[in-house]
Amino acid sequence: MAHRLNALLALVLLAGCASAKPKFYTLDSTALPAAALSSHISVMVGPVSVPASVDQPQFVVQVAPNRVDVDEFNRWASPLNESIARALAADLSSQLGTPDVTAAPLANFAPQYRVAVDVQRFESVKGQEAVVEAVWVVRSAAGGQTRTGRTVAREPVAGDGFDALAAAHSRALARISADIAAAIQSEARAKS
Repeated sequence: MAHRLNALLALVLLAGCASAKPKFYTLDSTALPAAALSSHISVMVGPVSVPASVDQPQFVVQVAPNRVDVDEFNRWASPLNESIARALAADLSSQLGTPDVTAAPLANFAPQYRVAVDVQRFESVKGQEAVVEAVWVVRSAAGGQTRTGRTVAREPVAGDGFDALAAAHSRALARISADIAAAIQSEARAKS
């Protein structure tokens, strides 16, 4: 009788654990299209590095000073550095008015500019804000000229859910890409 009761209890516990399904989130482009006509600028974004503390599939949420929670059921759909690179590339394409922006090396694609990004902070505070701090380098293929910058983007989170948190991170990345786009445009004007 005790074995049957233990087995039934184990089945109930397993059923409860199996019912919780993880949810997956992406970072999206939120940049507004450039007002100017299309440019003939080509850009490759990468590499992008992220802090080890957030370099995992799960959301890492700041819950107190010096304390975070790792949420097992709310996850990024792809590695965070890849997601950031894709979102920045899509934002830059929109902001620069060119389709020639990629987040990965492509055959027969020789970009005029390469962008490397070191994300130094990627903080998530549910219901409050998303903070992305990044140091970036824009390198011109012709002549190897570089422009560097640091952007700290804080975006409020509109709601308590992880959808709102991912959206705030996407908006923060659009602000970083705006600074990068300005550096690329400045370098392009200097060459003209």
